[in-house]
Amino acid sequence: MTAPTPLPGPPVIELRAAGVRFGEVQALQPLDLTLRRGERLALIGANGCGKTTLLRLLHGLLPGSGERRVHPIDGRAPVQAMLFQRPFLLQLSVALNLKLALWLARVPRREWPQRLAEALQRVGLQGLEGRPARALSGGQQQRLALARAWMLRPDILFLDEPTASLDPGSKREVEALIAAFAADGVTLVMSSHNLGQVKRLATRVIYLEAGRQVVDLPVDRFFHAELPTEAAQFLRGELPWH
Repeated sequence: MTAPTPLPGPPVIELRAAGVRFGEVQALQPLDLTLRRGERLALIGANGCGKTTLLRLLHGLLPGSGERRVHPIDGRAPVQAMLFQRPFLLQLSVALNLKLALWLARVPRREWPQRLAEALQRVGLQGLEGRPARALSGGQQQRLALARAWMLRPDILFLDEPTASLDPGSKREVEALIAAFAADGVTLVMSSHNLGQVKRLATRVIYLEAGRQVVDLPVDRFFHAELPTEAAQFLRGELPWH
């Protein structure tokens, strides 16, 4: 395995000998990983390689072997949010979908109007508060899901193939929002098949194969360094001119 290059920023999540097993299947081989504040980490690899499993393990949604340690930020637990490939939206209005998220996060009600207005403004959905959320276009639904995550003021945002089901225009809109959140200092962890997107958004790349972490490199080195055979073959398959 290629040794990772240390990046600035204190640790926010650490995995030590952490793996995931589903019954008889070892979905993720034990690995060590340190996610640092301000990083934009991309998880890549073929279908079934363990990207989503690792993403959910980092987020704490899956139990695993080994140790997962979350470090405080300014003396408090970091706020985490997740964006899925297909956002789960209730058959309610745009505003009620957002208010429910604020209620679940125990945000004081006096803050709701400002947070809701700022979030809709940030993603360009102002004026649609009363529209049924499921009547929005696919790109609008994903922007609404981003608004829902952003208004919680997350320190860490997990994204599982966030633009895979969108048309090119919607992909550009969502990607621009993700880049803006990163510029605000949000730490990102993203699984993706889109290597162009990885080059544009990530600062660090982890390549997985059959549940093993094979490469962990800064993004510029990943696309230009000599890689282990399996990673090089994957890159040639996805970028045949590489």
